[in-house]
Amino acid sequence: MEMTMCFPLLLLICSLSTAQLQSDNDIVPHHAESQGGEPTNVSEHQQTCPQDIHAVLREMSASLAEQRVEMRHLQRENEAQTTKLELQKTEVEKQKTELEKQNIEGEKQKTELEKQKTEVEKQKIEGEKQKIEAEKQKTELEKQKIEGEKQKIEGDKLKQQLQEQAAELITVKARSTVTENQVEALKRDGEVKQVAFSASLSASDSTTIGPFNTETNLVFRYVFSNIGNAYNPNTGFFIAPVRGAYHFEFYVHGPGDPSHPSGAVLFKNGERVCIAYQHQPSGWAKSSNGATLLLEVGDVVFLRLWQNSKIYDDENHHSTFSGHLLFTM
Repeated sequence: MEMTMCFPLLLLICSLSTAQLQSDNDIVPHHAESQGGEPTNVSEHQQTCPQDIHAVLREMSASLAEQRVEMRHLQRENEAQTTKLELQKTEVEKQKTELEKQNIEGEKQKTELEKQKTEVEKQKIEGEKQKIEAEKQKTELEKQKIEGEKQKIEGDKLKQQLQEQAAELITVKARSTVTENQVEALKRDGEVKQVAFSASLSASDSTTIGPFNTETNLVFRYVFSNIGNAYNPNTGFFIAPVRGAYHFEFYVHGPGDPSHPSGAVLFKNGERVCIAYQHQPSGWAKSSNGATLLLEVGDVVFLRLWQNSKIYDDENHHSTFSGHLLFTM
């Protein structure tokens, strides 16, 4: 650009120099004439000036050519640098675009992480809710279980009370079966009636009774002897026909079991008298007991299986119930 501006300036200088030379040529003759001087020096001067101007022009042309070459070189370098800058600019734009893409992808990933974090928080909250609900359900089940146990215990108590009441009713009914005529006959005759019985739980078959949640009446169905017919093999009750002292014995035989013992309780009417009890984890368990009781006419004596226990009998008659009148009173 600077070289392009210098070229017209040089042309202007050359034009001015030429004009000056022409002006000098015009002035010199008049000066010579007025001075009456030297025409030869003027001619030499005119010949020398064009030679200097041509030399200057040649130098300027050579310098201009060199400057043109330098300008082309500089222009090529400038174009190369421009191309390089364009490439760098393009690369920067690419990097900028890639960075923008990475930023967008980072924002997306950040948004996705936020979503995942939110989802995890929701799942955590939902898990806590489910845990609380499970705890509530567990508590409710525990309450229901406790309530069920209470109801079961209450039911067992009611069942036992009903059994006791039934026994009382049976006792009352049994007492009522002793007719006034029999009592009057015994009083009138004044005889000492002979009373004795002995019975086994099973006649021939192997029998295991129990376990039950509550005490259960035992019926000894196989009768060895029943003098006076005071024992009933259908109900398992002995009903005193006369007032007197009676002696009773009972033997309980059962299988060994880690969870269930073998036991039976002797009752007079609805009152417990004594128990025979044995518990061992294996083999066989056997226990016995007995008592002498003062009975009134119509009193009932019987056996009940101990709660949650077992009793066994077969044709060998391991489990028996016996009693007899010692004397009247």
